[in-house]
Amino acid sequence: MGRIQMELSIVVPCYNEAKNLERLVSAFRETIGQQSEVEVVLIDNGSRDDTPAVLKTLLRQTENAFARTVRVEVNQGYGHGILYGLRRSAGTFLAWTHADLQTPPEDVLHAWRTIRSMPDPEKSLVRGRRKGRPLFDQMFTSAMGWYASFALRSPLYDVNAQPKVFHRSLLSKMDQAPEDFTLDLYLLFLANQLGLNVRAVDVRFDVRSAGVAKGGGSLAGKYKLSKRTLLQIRKLRHSLKNGTSANSGPPKPIPFAKKVA
Repeated sequence: MGRIQMELSIVVPCYNEAKNLERLVSAFRETIGQQSEVEVVLIDNGSRDDTPAVLKTLLRQTENAFARTVRVEVNQGYGHGILYGLRRSAGTFLAWTHADLQTPPEDVLHAWRTIRSMPDPEKSLVRGRRKGRPLFDQMFTSAMGWYASFALRSPLYDVNAQPKVFHRSLLSKMDQAPEDFTLDLYLLFLANQLGLNVRAVDVRFDVRSAGVAKGGGSLAGKYKLSKRTLLQIRKLRHSLKNGTSANSGPPKPIPFAKKVA
């Protein structure tokens, strides 16, 4: 019996998510069901809590055979963990989303079905557009989006919404991808620069029920995210002025990924 062709790999960075993992894996199990061509790659992104042990226990269970994990020994950023997982994924299409379940797994599968129905899936990208967020968060995101779009002459709204789904051929063009929270901005900017057909799909935005927000969930997080985003916008704007590509330059080296399960 031949090996099943993996059609979709969903990368989920997990940093100190021990309290959320059982619910996360259960939600993906219920959503994926019998779709053996879909895998979930849980990235233990240098966690310092019980994440490794919890993952080991969960992934020993036969009903969770759709998922596997690799570990980044030392946390080097949100983007690093995602890139780590993408480069170790087997799917024809690649996706990432967050471990906090604020974007439900069913919306990731919907985005995947959407890209497969587009005229040229290999030259397309589907991303989430969050619905149901608090008013202040919407205003903050809108302000950042307008500024990024103006500065980079590219439609860049709600850039941190999940999921992101694209054909794996795009991965070879992401050599200069940042390893922090600006990876989402970079990806959408790169997709626009390459002329990909970018489509947004509405996704439900739920409240995190366990664990601690790692990005812009708090005022301090928003400040840190804004600062990094502005620096990334400046870098990308510089590449526009100089006529260089967002994917130019040699690939970044990636250390060995220890396979946990």
